[in-house]
Amino acid sequence: MFNLKAENNQVILTSQTYEQKQSALDGIASVQVNGPDAKNFEMLTSVSNEPYFVLKAQNGQVIGTSQMYSSTTAAQIGIASVQTNSPSTEIASV
Repeated sequence: MFNLKAENNQVILTSQTYEQKQSALDGIASVQVNGPDAKNFEMLTSVSNEPYFVLKAQNGQVIGTSQMYSSTTAAQIGIASVQTNSPSTEIASV
């Protein structure tokens, strides 16, 4: 799996769990391509009524999911952060 982090080191997007490292790297590349475009985001609401969003690839597959937010405005700020940070080529292994 991978996390996309903002400049303040806060996790702003989390991927699914992958069986192979190459699949995770492919997911990262998809975030880099699809993250800057607002049309690739979908706002959702959890069962506990908390807003969150998903980032989707061109084929409609979910690439990553955000945390739960306290408000729609906060989730929109999260989307803007993903748009800003997703093109980064800095990849750190843990």
